[in-house]
Amino acid sequence: MFRDEWSRVLASLVGFLRDFDRAEEAAQEAFAIAAERWPRSGTPDNPGAWLVTTARNRAIDRIRRERTLAGKIHLLPGPEAIVDEFDDTAIKDERLELIFTCCHPALALEGQVALTLRALGGLQTAEIAQAFLVSEETMKRRLSRAKAKIKAAGIPFAVPGAHLLPDRLDAVLAVIYLIYNEGYRGRVDLGAEALRLGHVLARLMPDEPEARGLLALMMIHHARRRARFSGEDLVLLDDQDRSLWDVRQIADGRAVLDRAIAMGGRGAYVVQAAIASLQTQERIDWPQVAGMYQRLVELTGSPVVELNRAVAVAQAGDPDGALRAVDRLDLDGYLYFHSTRGELLRRLGREEEARAAYRRALDLATSTPERRFLTRRLEGG
Repeated sequence: MFRDEWSRVLASLVGFLRDFDRAEEAAQEAFAIAAERWPRSGTPDNPGAWLVTTARNRAIDRIRRERTLAGKIHLLPGPEAIVDEFDDTAIKDERLELIFTCCHPALALEGQVALTLRALGGLQTAEIAQAFLVSEETMKRRLSRAKAKIKAAGIPFAVPGAHLLPDRLDAVLAVIYLIYNEGYRGRVDLGAEALRLGHVLARLMPDEPEARGLLALMMIHHARRRARFSGEDLVLLDDQDRSLWDVRQIADGRAVLDRAIAMGGRGAYVVQAAIASLQTQERIDWPQVAGMYQRLVELTGSPVVELNRAVAVAQAGDPDGALRAVDRLDLDGYLYFHSTRGELLRRLGREEEARAAYRRALDLATSTPERRFLTRRLEGG
């Protein structure tokens, strides 16, 4: 129930109180009361409404106790709600406002990510810290800075206007995808958390094809997660055991992608989802994949996308052309630039140059699977 309802309860309280800290305190109190009472009295018919109303009443009591009600209560619409009479249909779902608040461009990116996981994912500070390999104190400071910035800068709790929405939606999508790309380190599966956030966003913004595109992309990638590693060893796409793929999730992801395309979606996330879908076909059409990457290059201008296009060109049978494309890129500090060069040079029989590229990649590698893979390559495996 906590996982299902936390973000909705918190969003309602932030909109009600315009104060993140007070909202979190009240939400936590409401869940604690529920954990004590519900085993004895049973779960209410509308648990979400019960939690929101209990939390609001607790917040009002706290404000009264602090004798600041006169300065705060003007935000509250009408008389105090009564739990037994509060209808679930009367609660506005304000999670979309919360998403845009957490991902406001005035916040540092690290703060956007941390606050999104805390507010919408319901993760504890210690869990977020563990996932990003920083201390709990460091993560507390990030969250505190983000909340203080929201208050000091008067960041609105609102969905941006139509003229601002495209850029702001891009920021939201980027934060969710960044969370996904952090992968599967530690006890918290950030991939699964990002996927859940993607489902929420797609439900809240059903007319936005890019929101569906990102969801489809994550679903298709996540369906292959069990095959990507063998113990601590990284497994390349060509070598993955397809029986480990979640074929139902791939089909569901393709259905979401089809809907995004039918809605006229032609943006970067829709194109990336289309590439991911092509790469799950029994026989991958690499020239088509390369063509899709070219479209993505035109949309993003990203040298990393250029690098991925070169890989597809090599897979389509032109490693020479792929190497020429890679050597035009300025990505010296990027691990996958050097590992890709090493692979292309190895395919072309230029073993010494390949080893030098793999050694440079190994210098940049931080994860155990990447280091093990590159070490095997250097050893001729």
